[in-house]
Amino acid sequence: MTKLKPLLVGLVGAGVLAASGYGLYTIGMQRGMGMATSSAPSAGAAATGSVAPGAVPQSVAEGEDATRRHIEKGIKAGDVDPTTGRKILYYHDPMVPGNKFDKPGKSPFMDMMMVPVYADGDAGSDGSKVTVSPRIQQNLGVRTAEVTEGLLSQQVSAVGNIAFNERDQAFVQARATGYIERLHVRATLDRVSKGQALADLYVPDWIAAQEEFLSVRRMQGTDLAPLVDGARQRMRQVGMSDEQIRLVESSGKTQARITLTAPIGGVVVELMAREGMTVMPGATLFRINGLGSVWANAEVPESQAALIRPGTKVQTSSAAAPGTALRGTVQAILPEVSAATRTLKARVELANPGNLLVPGMFVNMQFMDMRTEKSLLIPTEAVIQTGKRVVVMLAEDKGKFRPVEVETGIESNGQTEIKRGLQMGQRVVVSSQFLIDSEASLKGVEARLNDAPKPSAANTAPRHEGEARIEAIGKDSITLSHGPIPSLKWGEMTMDFKLPASSQPRNLVPGDKVSFEFYMDAEGLPQLTRVSAMAPEPKAVTAKPAGSKP
Repeated sequence: MTKLKPLLVGLVGAGVLAASGYGLYTIGMQRGMGMATSSAPSAGAAATGSVAPGAVPQSVAEGEDATRRHIEKGIKAGDVDPTTGRKILYYHDPMVPGNKFDKPGKSPFMDMMMVPVYADGDAGSDGSKVTVSPRIQQNLGVRTAEVTEGLLSQQVSAVGNIAFNERDQAFVQARATGYIERLHVRATLDRVSKGQALADLYVPDWIAAQEEFLSVRRMQGTDLAPLVDGARQRMRQVGMSDEQIRLVESSGKTQARITLTAPIGGVVVELMAREGMTVMPGATLFRINGLGSVWANAEVPESQAALIRPGTKVQTSSAAAPGTALRGTVQAILPEVSAATRTLKARVELANPGNLLVPGMFVNMQFMDMRTEKSLLIPTEAVIQTGKRVVVMLAEDKGKFRPVEVETGIESNGQTEIKRGLQMGQRVVVSSQFLIDSEASLKGVEARLNDAPKPSAANTAPRHEGEARIEAIGKDSITLSHGPIPSLKWGEMTMDFKLPASSQPRNLVPGDKVSFEFYMDAEGLPQLTRVSAMAPEPKAVTAKPAGSKP
């Protein structure tokens, strides 16, 4: 008995659990049936036409119900749905949206009813736009940007090598035979400032000329001025400067030594003097190069050389001066092309504040073609290259989008110049363009990015003729019930035609029979070129009985 007690307890527990599970299942089924029952009237309401006016079918089931309603009431494309209050453009199969039909019915492709597409609905009134609801736009991450007007500079990037500015050089030479007694600068690439002492020279030849000058000045008598001038000229002949001559005149003592100073500030790039050396007149002792400005020699690709010319503005940056933008101008395009790299050398003169740049450094250079005229600009990411054309997705009011073919110009700093196709103030899509294109494909809308551009139909499109009866005349369109159009393989249907822009039909009213000519415009819509009234059919004449009075 003790062994059977646990077994009995387990069986009782299992039974309790089974009973509770069955109870929960029953309650769930009852609630589910209740929900199904409560939802049934809404479906029935849709089938019976209780949808609020202006509503557009949001699902395939509602679209099929609308098609059945149209079949019952004899409604077709071009009519106004009394339930929604919207004009029916056409019918299509949502699974094969590219095919359009003017009458409701069962899909020839799938075992389902076709659904209507309304004007001002998801497909747009002209079939060239796609509408995306704000909720879907948020889910897709659609971002737009405004078409702006501004200046855009075409940029060419290159790497430049810093070199000395050879136009900022100075040479220090010996003007007389002498001896170097002391050097103040002993190594190349030493920095010197303007007026700094470089070397002390002892010049024996100066002593005799100076003694002669001083002796003439000490002489007593008249008419000694020519002698004094002659002695002064002999001091100039031995290499003394005017400043040194004035020093001899003011002090009255001979000056056998001279201190050579730096004429400019910079770097000693050449040193050919040592203490104790004998120097000859004209010998170069020092070569100094300034650092106030430097050259940046940039290797520019041959294909981009046409974008650079003397005077072009240049902006550079260097790792040696982080955060500092140095500006300069192109001095010259050297007439030499590297056979190995096919590049030209552009010489750029850069200001060098604080002597930050020294020869041998590399700098990143941006050549900017500064333009004076403004142009339309959009973000570069909004431009789509399809391979056949360049398009952008234009955002319009009420969530509508359509592709627009554009002509682009230069590109710089994430902006692209637009030469044709857009206007300032319009908005273009900069993200999720291909998702919108997919939405257009699913809805059978002709607003496709990859659609080939349609030529100007006004001059090149073939003409088509037909006969019809006028149903209605609007401001920009006319509704015709026409017969078959063999050239387009169209059957009988009632549809809208765009009226000619130049000549509006006159003396025509609904009910008149007309002959017309049209072509398909760039948007794929029928554009009338001619519409004229047809002559009334002659009435049949009945034969009068013989012998009757006239």
